[in-house]
Amino acid sequence: MKHGRRRIGCWKGCNMDFVAIDVETANSNMDSICQVGVVRFENGNEVAAESALIDPQTWFDPMNVSIHGIDDSIVAGADNFELRHSWLDDWARDSVLVCHTHFDRIALSRACARHSKPELACNWLDSARVARRTWEQFAKRGYGLANLAAHFGIEFEHHDALHDARTAGLILVRALSDSQLSLEEIMLKSSRSAGSSQSIKRIGDGDGALAGENVVFTGALLIPRKEAADRAAEAGADVGPSVTKKTSIVVVGDQDIDRLAGKKKSSKHIKAEKLIEAGQPIKIIGETDFMALSAITD
Repeated sequence: MKHGRRRIGCWKGCNMDFVAIDVETANSNMDSICQVGVVRFENGNEVAAESALIDPQTWFDPMNVSIHGIDDSIVAGADNFELRHSWLDDWARDSVLVCHTHFDRIALSRACARHSKPELACNWLDSARVARRTWEQFAKRGYGLANLAAHFGIEFEHHDALHDARTAGLILVRALSDSQLSLEEIMLKSSRSAGSSQSIKRIGDGDGALAGENVVFTGALLIPRKEAADRAAEAGADVGPSVTKKTSIVVVGDQDIDRLAGKKKSSKHIKAEKLIEAGQPIKIIGETDFMALSAITD
């Protein structure tokens, strides 16, 4: 299979060593990790890769299964996250750990907390934010993994954790090459805000973890809906009252996710799933995961 790889040289004495990572989840709870893919790059070239199925010890939502094809039968006999933590830590320790958007970072953080394990000892880098900083045409839209891969001729099997991790790494390599920046320089550039941090309620303003997203809330939230909307806007997202073709994230009350193992869902939740089935890239997450995601500032 073609992966769009190219060997590139190193400039400015730069460090181009990093690990790319991606996870798949069993349901809308981001700690329900059922697959992890990791790829190590040295001097901008892939040198090692590994994928592991994880028993999430929870239920599989048919919607998630339809996306990645992993269900109870496939993870039967696999280690749970607690047993796989040391393996992950070996890959991540003292590395730059690259993921595409902050979702994988939050999923791993939530899984670590759920299993009383320490956070991965690494420096995180969001390849989606790197893309937005590197190529003007992707500054506001089109920086999803599939779109970037198509643009740069990277063939991969989307929603396979190993393929997604590799693609995130290749996008970073391409950004390093096109920008002629070192890894350290591109990390610094990605950490800077691209706009005002002033909050405008329900209109994304700034460059937080949810910049460019369109968020809809549904179900019973622990915080007031207005406060949740303001928090999303402060993190850079637009907030809408209903699920539309512009929606990219649906935040569901935690108790609504857990109720009847996902068998009872709101009309917004159901509409979002129908749009996902039609090919729209919507993420459905719980309130707790939203709170963690919207709190990221780097």
